[in-house]
Amino acid sequence: MAFPTVEVVESYSTAHAEYDAVILVGDFAQAVPAEFADFVERAKDYDQRVGKQPLLVAADVFGGRLITAPTGPLTRDFDDVRAFSDAAGAGARIAQQAGVTKPLLVVFGTQDDARYGQAEAVAYWGFCQALYEPLEAREALGEESIETITGVGVLGTLDSDWLAAVEAGKRVARDLCGTEPERMAPPRFAEYCQQAFAHTPVKVTVIDDIQQLQHEYPLLMAVGRASLNVERHWPCVIRLEYNAPAAEQTLMFAGKGIVYDTGGADLKIGGHMAGMSRDKGGAAGVAGFVKTVAEMRPDTVSVVAELGVVRNSIGAEAFVADEIIKAHSGVRVRIGNTDAEGRLVLADLLSHLRVQAGNYPRPQLFSVATLTGHAALAKGPYSALVPNGPARAQGLPDKLWEAGEVYGDPTEISWSRREDFAFVAPRTKSDDLLSSNNGPSATTRRGHQFPMAFLTIAAGLDRHGNDSDHPIPYVHVDIAGSGIEGGDWQHGKPSGAPVTCFAGAYLHK
Repeated sequence: MAFPTVEVVESYSTAHAEYDAVILVGDFAQAVPAEFADFVERAKDYDQRVGKQPLLVAADVFGGRLITAPTGPLTRDFDDVRAFSDAAGAGARIAQQAGVTKPLLVVFGTQDDARYGQAEAVAYWGFCQALYEPLEAREALGEESIETITGVGVLGTLDSDWLAAVEAGKRVARDLCGTEPERMAPPRFAEYCQQAFAHTPVKVTVIDDIQQLQHEYPLLMAVGRASLNVERHWPCVIRLEYNAPAAEQTLMFAGKGIVYDTGGADLKIGGHMAGMSRDKGGAAGVAGFVKTVAEMRPDTVSVVAELGVVRNSIGAEAFVADEIIKAHSGVRVRIGNTDAEGRLVLADLLSHLRVQAGNYPRPQLFSVATLTGHAALAKGPYSALVPNGPARAQGLPDKLWEAGEVYGDPTEISWSRREDFAFVAPRTKSDDLLSSNNGPSATTRRGHQFPMAFLTIAAGLDRHGNDSDHPIPYVHVDIAGSGIEGGDWQHGKPSGAPVTCFAGAYLHK
């Protein structure tokens, strides 16, 4: 899992000559660092595009190549730190095309604005995002032949270990999310995780015994029922555990890992099945964050994650709408739509975590999923956070929102309301809970909020609200809009969301 190694350089004058280009990132309408100001001004004299779009110009710098990567304006109310990620990514692509192998990244113009306190870090991660190539391509063609930039220097006063740890997590998340459904079928997803966490303090447990899964994860196994005829598609639950030496809080994650979503008996039609190998982005993002934890080894933050890795197949054994299935929590769930399968997987995982929560200091629960088209429609490219009462009281959504703004992995907060709970209430005494309506989430009012109400009840978390003796904070994180660049589910590059947001909130001091 190689990616450009990072070195932090305190000043341009102390940088060593092995760099073969300089990528200058900032607003070129403002003062450019003195070391490069004359080169930029001379370049502007013969090319009016300089400072307005990414370009390579000849200059007396490392390698004789200066790449100007403008962010555009940074002072408007709506500007944010992603401008540095975008600009650095554009510069990275030019550098790669030019044959550069180890550039120096220089970020400028951020000193007086708190929004850009992590601009250098965000620029590095944007640089790596732009250069990332899919796992299938690396395995077919060789990493060395397609990921040709092997290192990068970053000018600033940063922790290179921190930068590399977050990027390692994002790379794991991108690999797991973006890889096609046979290469990343459930057993191979588990194998990837075992390799990613080998020789780290993270314990990996793979639960793949079908009888055990049927007993302990009945909703998950309903989703995976039609896949049992194909052994290589058999479902599993992957448990990742990091025990901090002096734990003060515990982050507990449920990750949706639908390696392929046909929609099941409510079959996706009209071309909407393409790209559904990325419906495992939630589990991928959780595994990516745990990879960052494994690299950082925090003293006070423990992490427990359960990833439900399942293929929602079609066939004679497929589960269907109207079935009533008793969840791990004991709640009787009526199936409203088999294409609303992710919340079923998450419910059993969350129920297990709820039962275990009392064994850990300050437990905080999160579900992460590419769950609803409604989240993408309502929030655009932002992760949607839907907290319960205890999470709201403890300020967890605000903590994640603030970290996302600074670290370039932004979120937006949605609130859980009484209408959401009414939406999933039972219509008869035959069941306790309705999983979904039978229409698309994108055309359903509160289509990304009401699933959190379902998860709360189906996992038994409704017994742990602010009105209980044992409140448990819980935030549902829907990354349907943020998990893939540009919303192109079939061809877009996975973003690694929400790795950076959680890392910034819980791991960086």
